[in-house]
Amino acid sequence: MSTAASIALIPGFMLDETLWDDFRDYLPRDWSVHTASLGDGPTIRDMATDIADRLPQRFVLIGFSLGGYIARQLAADYPERVEALVLVASSLRDDTTQQRKTKMQAVQALTPERFRGLSNSTIAHSLHPDNVADKALVARIKEMSRRLGYRALATQSALDRSQVPAPAIDCPTLVIASANDALRSLEEAEELAVAIPNAELQLIEGCGHMIPLEQPQALAESIQRWFGQQR
Repeated sequence: MSTAASIALIPGFMLDETLWDDFRDYLPRDWSVHTASLGDGPTIRDMATDIADRLPQRFVLIGFSLGGYIARQLAADYPERVEALVLVASSLRDDTTQQRKTKMQAVQALTPERFRGLSNSTIAHSLHPDNVADKALVARIKEMSRRLGYRALATQSALDRSQVPAPAIDCPTLVIASANDALRSLEEAEELAVAIPNAELQLIEGCGHMIPLEQPQALAESIQRWFGQQR
């Protein structure tokens, strides 16, 4: 892998491109960075295709949480374009019946006019206990979801996460997880690393689910070290 990399970043559920702002500050200056939004596609494959159409011919793909599902689909569908894959706080698993029911009840209880972003309690559940009282961080996450709006909430909540490829992925793959992630367990990260041929698993300390916001420097350094080993 060359010293200078072309990186594509895909955010997670109800998060936009600003998820990566702090993380980008810790990347080498000669890396070319492309940020993608999830778009309005009704399926994960539609979203992956839409993102691929807006990216350079070859790139290293980094997907966070829901973005990791989309990144896996993209890597499987466009193997000639994805140089390497990094999956952060993601999973193989589809939503459980209860999770799907909870999401749809939340959508149905709202209207476009009443949606003001994810609730503080939902956001707090995604953070490390040490960060729950960080009002600026909570507000930052809430504002991302508010900007995306009710339509994105309805679309992303309804996505079918089953049948997204894993064994078919043949590029170098790094799975990154946090032991304190209340949304995606370490067991899920281990399953993901086992399912993708020759994938490596690394842990980031001192964060919950929101690794790019809670530990952007540690995340960037972990990815850079791994890139160096792939050359």
